Amino acid sequence: MSTNHNHQRVQQTHRGHGRCGVAVVRASGPASATALRCMAGLSRSLPPPRTALLRSITDSQSKEVLDRGLVFWFPAPHSFTGEDSVEFHIHGGPAVITAVLQALGSVPGMRPAEAGEFTRRAFQAGKLDLTEVEGLGDLIHAETEAQRRQALRQMSGELGHLYQDWTHKLKRCLAHVEAFIDFSEDELIEDGVLNQVDRWVCDLQAEMEQHLKDERRGERLRSGVQVVIAGATNAGKSSLLNTLCQRPAAIVSPIAGTTRDIVETALDIGGFPVLLSDTAGLRESQDLVEREGVRRARERVEQADLTLVVVDCAHLPSDAQQAAAFLQEHLRSVLPTQEQPETVFAADRFLLLLNKTDLLPEEQRQKLDRELRRVSGFPPVCLISCHTNEGLQDFLTVLHSSVKTLCGDPLSGAPTLTQARHRAHLQQCFAALAQYQRYRDIDLALAAEGVRLALTSLGRITGRVGAEEILDIIFKDFCIGK
Repeated sequence: MSTNHNHQRVQQTHRGHGRCGVAVVRASGPASATALRCMAGLSRSLPPPRTALLRSITDSQSKEVLDRGLVFWFPAPHSFTGEDSVEFHIHGGPAVITAVLQALGSVPGMRPAEAGEFTRRAFQAGKLDLTEVEGLGDLIHAETEAQRRQALRQMSGELGHLYQDWTHKLKRCLAHVEAFIDFSEDELIEDGVLNQVDRWVCDLQAEMEQHLKDERRGERLRSGVQVVIAGATNAGKSSLLNTLCQRPAAIVSPIAGTTRDIVETALDIGGFPVLLSDTAGLRESQDLVEREGVRRARERVEQADLTLVVVDCAHLPSDAQQAAAFLQEHLRSVLPTQEQPETVFAADRFLLLLNKTDLLPEEQRQKLDRELRRVSGFPPVCLISCHTNEGLQDFLTVLHSSVKTLCGDPLSGAPTLTQARHRAHLQQCFAALAQYQRYRDIDLALAAEGVRLALTSLGRITGRVGAEEILDIIFKDFCIGK
């Protein structure tokens, strides 16, 4: 396709990939109207905005009919990009799509869009802020229902509106501080202005601190909950992985130490994304490869959001109380080294799975179940059999509840952080507000710089911040120079 290097005149085309019933080819920019007239056989007038019109799609040079489909006209600024835009809804065969794109390429100034360029132009036109852009990207890549809900909520602007509200408050704080610095000696500023700023800064810090205390729920939902299967060799870890993903993802063998490396698979657990990892059996070994596998397994447990500790019931003492003591010691051997003893059995980090219960007599199973329920401080315990599938449904219910707790409900409460980028900028913003408080009674210029840095950090999240707006607030609030 031809390329016009004048930014204002560059046109864009956009389409998805693959064979489909209907394909959408979109063009954006000043020459979109020309492309629509040439290819839809419209001599003069354009169709009404946002109204479907059935037309023959033709090559403007050869006049050959390429397809018959719907065309839509979106005049600026009422389009996704804020520019004049046109859409061709055509049949989705590769030959049809290629022919239409080649015909568009013959229109002067038209070129293929770069990856993400439509959304970039929407951002530059003020149609979306950066959080909405990221929400759109997350929506496109959402694989589970909870991810879709969170992405749609962010794309609708809820997170951006929260940050814009904080930005507005910070601008007002900065405007008042700078006005006090510049005009207080002329007695144009009322007493108590800085006290008001102090209250605003304290309120903002409290809101941001609460926002940051989200336990990474939004980020976890976006990227997937890291669930690790850990335990001794031949406990049935690989069998559990295969059962959950319903395919032979891992090799199952009666030979101890079969799994050496991490085996990962992505799952949808009740609408929540899970990255499930099978690991090497935890034991001492002289085999260098197996020792490396054990090291990786322990490292993965330390990084996990949730660990499924699998135990072979056949190795448990027959006495229920002794079995409970054995399991407590076993859990400590699986526990990450940096964990404190009092958090050994944190219910939000561990699930204890007693596998191969089909090998136990019914009476022994019941006694074991009662004893483990009686012992305080244990993580949730599930008795399962990967061989007979007994207890698996109850385990999936517990697993879903744990994953939901880790991710939270994407539709309830305030919008949550979804990107590490957001968290880093907010932490910088919070630290900059602390600078204001530190220098407020020492050097007001440095205190004002703290507010300015906070505003800049917050503006980097949404991509919107400007010095002109600070001046607007100064003159509006104080009528200076009237």
